[in-house]
Parts: sequence; structure tokens; C-alpha cells
Amino acid sequence: MRFPLLALGLISITVTALALPVSFADLSNADATSGLRAALEKGADSAVGKLGVENGFLSNDKVKINLPSSLDKAQSILRMTGQGPKMDELIVSMNHAAEQAVPMAKPLLINAIKSMSVTDAKNILSGGDTAVTDFFKQKTSAQLSTEFLPVVKRVTDKSGLATQYNAVMGPAAKYGVVPAQQATVESYVTERAVEGLFVMIGEEEKAIRKDPIGTGSKIIGKVFGLLK
Repeated sequence: MRFPLLALGLISITVTALALPVSFADLSNADATSGLRAALEKGADSAVGKLGVENGFLSNDKVKINLPSSLDKAQSILRMTGQGPKMDELIVSMNHAAEQAVPMAKPLLINAIKSMSVTDAKNILSGGDTAVTDFFKQKTSAQLSTEFLPVVKRVTDKSGLATQYNAVMGPAAKYGVVPAQQATVESYVTERAVEGLFVMIGEEEKAIRKDPIGTGSKIIGKVFGLLK
């Protein structure tokens, strides 16, 4: 009777082992890094693709760039004095400037992905729901602002109201009435463009985490499926 009992014990252990879910411990460093790089690249591609096109910002309420709230009173006065069309023109110009700048983010995002270390990968895996987006922010925010600014300025300089904006907001920022990032149209739009890019990367990250299999990538499904 000892053999059947031993056999039953082995079968029981085997069944129990097969029933255990796959864990992060079962992932190799290579798989974890590959899966995360694939997810990062997908998020970057999607965000840049959606924003770096005509009306990519203007038609998206999540990232559309309006004038700063600190100018609400001034906007009301300007619209009452017939300056409404020029205000609308400036808003359109700001959003188009952001759309033209965003494609420049692609190589910076790709470089960040290539530079991802095993430690970065582990931090993302153990991080929260925005760990992918936070990685991009940490690695690229400063560079994105530097790259975006001249592109944004070339576009916004064509708007007649841009000069008036700068004349009003420059002194206000100097005395701390408004944030320094709002001192000029180009600095304000650059800040909002970078923020908008991360908003859209965050949206893609949420979609990946919600349905990793639906991405069509086996390695993304394998790695992010463990997070569900």
C-alpha cells in the first residue's frame, strides 16, 4: 500500500504545482526587459501618432491647449472689444505649434527605451499604474522641453496676439503673479505640449495594463499579464 500512497502524493504535488499561477520569479530578466521595452515603444508610437498630426491637440479635449486661466478676465475684455477672432486664432496657433513639435519626441523616447536597465525594468514592474509613463517623464522631460521650444516659437510668432501675450505675461511672471512657465506663449505651449504627450502615453499604458493580450504582442501579454 505504500507505493500507491506515494504515487497519490506525487500526483497531488504535481497537480498543486500546475495549478499555481505564473509569477514574476518565473520571468527571466531578458523577458521582463523585452516586454517592458515593447510596451514603452507601443506607448510612445501611439502617443506621438495621435498628437503629431493636424488637430491632434486641438480636437482632443484631454490635451487641448487653451489660454492660461490667469488670462480669463483679459479674455473676456478682449472678446467684448471684438478681439474674439484673434483670441481663437492664437489658441489654434498654440495647438498647431504643439502638434508640429511632438514628432520630435520620437527619437528621444526611443533613446530612453534603449537605455532602460534591468533595474529600470524592475522598478517599472514593481511600480504603480503609471510606472511606464513616470519612466518616460524622468528620462525625457528636460530634453523634450529643449527640443520643443524653438519649434513652438516659430509657429506662435506668426500670431499677432503672441506679442501682446508676452508683453502682459512677462512682467506678471517677473513679479510672481503667474508661473514662470507662462511668461511667454512659447514656454507655456511647450510645457503643455510635453504634459499632453505624457497624458497620451499614460492613456496607452492604461490600455496595455487593462488588456495586455489585446496588444497583439506575445511578450507584452506575457509580462503585463502577470500584473492583472
